[in-house]
Amino acid sequence: MNPAGTGPGSLQHPRFARAFARAVGAMDRRGATDHRRRVLAGLQGSVIEIGAGAGSSFPLYPPAVTHVLALEPDDYLRAVAETQAATASVPVTVVAAAAENIPAKTGSADAVVASLVLCSVKDQAAVLAEIRRVLRPGGTVAFYEHVRSVHPFLAAAEDVLTPVWGRFMGGCHLNRDTLAAITAAGFTVRDNQRFGFAVQRLNPPLAHILGTATSPGPPG
Repeated sequence: MNPAGTGPGSLQHPRFARAFARAVGAMDRRGATDHRRRVLAGLQGSVIEIGAGAGSSFPLYPPAVTHVLALEPDDYLRAVAETQAATASVPVTVVAAAAENIPAKTGSADAVVASLVLCSVKDQAAVLAEIRRVLRPGGTVAFYEHVRSVHPFLAAAEDVLTPVWGRFMGGCHLNRDTLAAITAAGFTVRDNQRFGFAVQRLNPPLAHILGTATSPGPPG
């Protein structure tokens, strides 16, 4: 749900960004911190995190990670993330960039982290192609995302709600089959857990996925 537009400043969501920054603490206490820790476990070397939001993942990176390049296009959330980076568990550099245009060389990253962000990018396929570009052959995509329900009635409701929901929630889509998109982009899914999670106490649980996939190497 972190807003990640097509470029820095292209999709600023000031009201949503402030609301998200206020709400993320409660969401993390409800279980999101554990989810983030699980998706980051085992990462090492050079990591890129797209749509870093308020920097909630920064304290959770394992010691084997040598550096994190954290992308956040929203000005408000990026400022919050920069504060978090100052006390992160590993070196973190926060930059004004979006997932469609990752400021990194081809094949330079050992891992890319996508945490509650692939729901809000405009073009998942373009973002996943860019992730594949910057990953070294055999590199890891670590993902933690909310996704379309497998229950037909709920999925239909998500389809109806998404246009209005996205307008007020930083471009978030309720109805994306993100795991299928990761596979279609050429990644090999190594592990995946699907579960329901309510981000706020009174919210209904949404389907989430958490896992890792491997890049086969540069396209073509």
